[in-house]
Amino acid sequence: MSDPPAAPASEQEIEAVIAELEQYRRRIIDDALHIAKLAKVPKQVTMGHLEKHPEIHRIDAMLTALRAGEPFALPASTAE
Repeated sequence: MSDPPAAPASEQEIEAVIAELEQYRRRIIDDALHIAKLAKVPKQVTMGHLEKHPEIHRIDAMLTALRAGEPFALPASTAE
């Protein structure tokens, strides 16, 4: 038996999700820079790795879709 379709999210809910995604994205970058600093890895090298980070790409795609009001698929690990 399938679940009934979910009601569309309100603008406030979407803004809250965007804020959480931006915070999570920032935390990934800050943590990577902190660890790289401890390991004495040049910031430029770290930023190069972050540009290829799959989680950041996934977050950016979700942020773009949310801001455009487009539907998107949740990653399998978060979808029920």
